Amino acid sequence: MNIIICGAGRVGFSISKQLSAQGHSITVIDPKSDFIQKINETQDVKGIVGKATFPSVLEKAGAKDTDMIIAVTKSDETNMVICQVAKSIFNIGKKIARIRSQEFLGAKWNKLYGKSSFPIDVIISPELELAKSLQRKLEAPGAIDNVPFADGKVKVLEINIDENCPLVNTALGKLTELFPDLRANILGVIREGKFLILKKKDKIITNDKAFVVVSALQINRTLSAFGHDEKTAKKILIVGGGNIGFNLAKNLERDLEGVRVKIIEKDKARAEFIASELNNTIVINGDGLDEEVLKEAKIEESETILSLTNDDENNIMVSVLAEKNNPNKRTIALVNKQNYSLLQSSLKINDLVDPRMTTVSTIMKHVHMGTIDTVYSLLDGEYEFLEAKILETSELVNKSIKDSNLPEEVRVGAIVRKSKVMLPKSTSVFEKNDIVVLLSKRDQLKEVENLFRISS
Repeated sequence: MNIIICGAGRVGFSISKQLSAQGHSITVIDPKSDFIQKINETQDVKGIVGKATFPSVLEKAGAKDTDMIIAVTKSDETNMVICQVAKSIFNIGKKIARIRSQEFLGAKWNKLYGKSSFPIDVIISPELELAKSLQRKLEAPGAIDNVPFADGKVKVLEINIDENCPLVNTALGKLTELFPDLRANILGVIREGKFLILKKKDKIITNDKAFVVVSALQINRTLSAFGHDEKTAKKILIVGGGNIGFNLAKNLERDLEGVRVKIIEKDKARAEFIASELNNTIVINGDGLDEEVLKEAKIEESETILSLTNDDENNIMVSVLAEKNNPNKRTIALVNKQNYSLLQSSLKINDLVDPRMTTVSTIMKHVHMGTIDTVYSLLDGEYEFLEAKILETSELVNKSIKDSNLPEEVRVGAIVRKSKVMLPKSTSVFEKNDIVVLLSKRDQLKEVENLFRISS
């Protein structure tokens, strides 16, 4: 596909990198020449310096022959205008815009978008998506991540393998013998910064990060088998009452029974707003780095502390203070700078969350061709978890996994058939309307898309 990306910041840079690596023709527009220079020097894409709201700049970028435009500049208003120009002048088929401000996203104002208004096909709200992601982490406390597929029937769990894991040094092919009630499909691990697809003879080892596909009904049993029996936190402290912290608290009030949430927010007006909008959340106006404020929030009683301010350093320091006051709790810190991941283990922070990757994964699910849906990216898109529906015209219909044309480094994690979740074997046969959850290497995505595309 021909794709224009407007905005060459961290998100735009990552998207262009992933899409160009998949073989798409990418053009990136940004008014900052140093951003474009960096992209031109490091990626096989076309970079243009200019304002993407100007028709002349879009024309120069090849908008007349473009299949999709992705607007991820820092300005919501700019992203909205870009989509309007893309439709009105160039009739670009698919338009994706990142919209941050809740003012533009409320149901009250949904008439802003549509054929007669701003023609935006997909709206990405990073704050809302991140709040959902954090909620999933809290719902599966023994997992680093908990990603839903097939309308939540299937989960991909990212699990840290420590010395207490009973499965360490056991060949995958023998797991069924040792744990006959374990219904889990271990597809691969991140080991020393590299992703490895595991086969039956392979073993998981200490310090691996394992990626496991399970039925949603098997989450607790699976985590227990991996040595993680952590209980769902009921006492949660959120530092930072911005859109992420506020929406997370709102989601927890709605979905997690018996939860007690406290928010520390530095800005008085914002604290008052949050308090007026939430029903059961205690809001404390103060600095999350102030130990007196942390005492007021009873940090020593908190089971999970999330640092979600706009300042990476503050988030890390809050996590360090939380460790000092309560060594037995779980800490989650929001960080935008990738190099902070090097400090995670030494500072004893349980989880560092990069909002960029959440946004990128959300956007990528709308880029794939055929019947490809939900995307979860690993290692900057080197591998992706995908969900796809098998249509009547697919060449996979009535073929077993071993007899299909699935590329070598593609692994089927689960098949959902009439609401039933099946962990596949090599002899498992695909049927029409099956929902397939699979793992694919980036350079094989085109082949996967073709297999799930409607045949002509």
